[in-house]
Amino acid sequence: MAEGTSKQGGAPEQELTDGFHLIIDALKLNDVKTIYAVPGIPITDFLRMSQASGIRVLSFRHEQNAGYAAAIAGFLTKKPGICLTVSAPGFLNGLTALAHATTNCYPMILISGSSEREIVDLQQGDYEEMDQLAVAKTMCKAAYRVLHAADIGIGIARAIRSAVSGRPGGVYLDLPAKLFGQVMNAEAGKKSLVKVIDPAPAQIPAPDAVKRALDVLKGAKRPLIILGKGASYAQVDDLVRQFVEKSGVPFLPMSMAKGLLPDTHPQCAGAARSTVLKDSDVVMMIGARLNWLLSHGKGKTWGDAPKKFIQIDIEPKEMDSNVEIVAPVVGDIGSCLTAFLSAMGSKWDAPPAEWTNAVKTKREENVAKMAPRLMNNNVPMDYHGALGALRTIIKERPETILVNEGANTLDLARGIIDIYKPRKRLDVGTWGIMGIGMGQAIAATVETGKPVLAVEGDSAFGFSGMEVETICRYKLPVCVVIFNNNGIYRGTDVNKASDDPATTVFVAGARYDKMMEAFGGVGINATSPDELKRAVNEALDSGKPTLINAVLDPAAGSESGRIGNLNPQSALKKK
Repeated sequence: MAEGTSKQGGAPEQELTDGFHLIIDALKLNDVKTIYAVPGIPITDFLRMSQASGIRVLSFRHEQNAGYAAAIAGFLTKKPGICLTVSAPGFLNGLTALAHATTNCYPMILISGSSEREIVDLQQGDYEEMDQLAVAKTMCKAAYRVLHAADIGIGIARAIRSAVSGRPGGVYLDLPAKLFGQVMNAEAGKKSLVKVIDPAPAQIPAPDAVKRALDVLKGAKRPLIILGKGASYAQVDDLVRQFVEKSGVPFLPMSMAKGLLPDTHPQCAGAARSTVLKDSDVVMMIGARLNWLLSHGKGKTWGDAPKKFIQIDIEPKEMDSNVEIVAPVVGDIGSCLTAFLSAMGSKWDAPPAEWTNAVKTKREENVAKMAPRLMNNNVPMDYHGALGALRTIIKERPETILVNEGANTLDLARGIIDIYKPRKRLDVGTWGIMGIGMGQAIAATVETGKPVLAVEGDSAFGFSGMEVETICRYKLPVCVVIFNNNGIYRGTDVNKASDDPATTVFVAGARYDKMMEAFGGVGINATSPDELKRAVNEALDSGKPTLINAVLDPAAGSESGRIGNLNPQSALKKK
């Protein structure tokens, strides 16, 4: 309301603002440029106003996919990705992505409209009634509710700081419907907003911790460095390279750390993973956790050789979570690596040649053994032929961001497709979930401006497939490749108990490419690795939304690749 004079000649009218504008102003003050959302009551008007204010709003078909987009936006930018949902069911859909962000240490804020407190607390049956704050607290790093317009600035500031400080994670911000329409003095509202200063300050490691770690590393006969996605998130790529190369130690990149140094780097032990995990005597983890992806640091994966572990992590509680950490180094990765490089001095002895040569030999053996399988042009395709074609494309187009999910599609692609630059491989992360594909593909190109190649299992694609309409609507340079073998793991299972199809079998010969055509994108059916390679190159050259239905042999694939043993019956059979 503009300031003016009343008709009676009294005092000028106050200029007013409301919750809608205060939320938008608070977000813009903190450099929020994009919101991932699904419109609906009570946030539809807010999204319209956000768009009108200059914030880019990406409107999705399902809240979970908008949430996955916000989560990976946080990983790529080191700023909280913002996901906005409606109340109750919409909030619950977004909550899966929020928990995913927290588990993977991605900064994200889920903002949801909600019913009024007085009705919720008395359980009087309001529209989409739910105590969302209580539910969210169990799934994220922090959760807050704002009840008064004057507290919007503080609420958003607290959410931002909580999301990115220390170990990053998901934060929930609850905004009841009445808050949006609350009115207050515009000047007072402006003063109530908070610009967050230094939300993720450096955490300098203790000098004695740095010395202890280097002493352990120096005494190793068979050292190994494991790079985790925390090292990728830190965006201190030059420091990572300097430290790894100065140490001379073979390194093993976890999937989303691939590209910090190229997978073709002479010290990369990715193609000798089993050997280095089994035979190493000292393991230094940089932004990696000894969770299930590394067999918790014990068992057959790690062999019989005694191990000493060095761990660099910003979270003190991570130390000793699975095995003894003899040299814990607590701090942000940039500060820790800077301290290491300084303490190493100008001369550092390389690891014993016997060890580095053994790793090199094993790596070269495995690469040579795999090469013929990746060059086949079988019809229908198998996984190796199809991934061999895509491997060549990424080598020729290293700026392309690879999004990857599925069972065999994920497991095999992790080892086959080399990555050459940081943060160019995005996948399911720590939880190993399905459904991240289209949300991450959308956010990856929106946040970076780079083209995206999303390689999906046909089962994984089903969780977020309708977002191809979103890709077409926003005209995004995303090429989706679906490895279609007619089912989960494979399309050949048979149900002998009834006429129903087996639980893992889909409609045979499905043409997913027709979905993309329905929304105005380009759809292509590819039956050989050569056709697949040609189609992907054309898609990336054109920048047009494209979906390629890559026809695989229905018998190709195994049960969840490397983790099939997690199915109790599979484990029983092996015994």
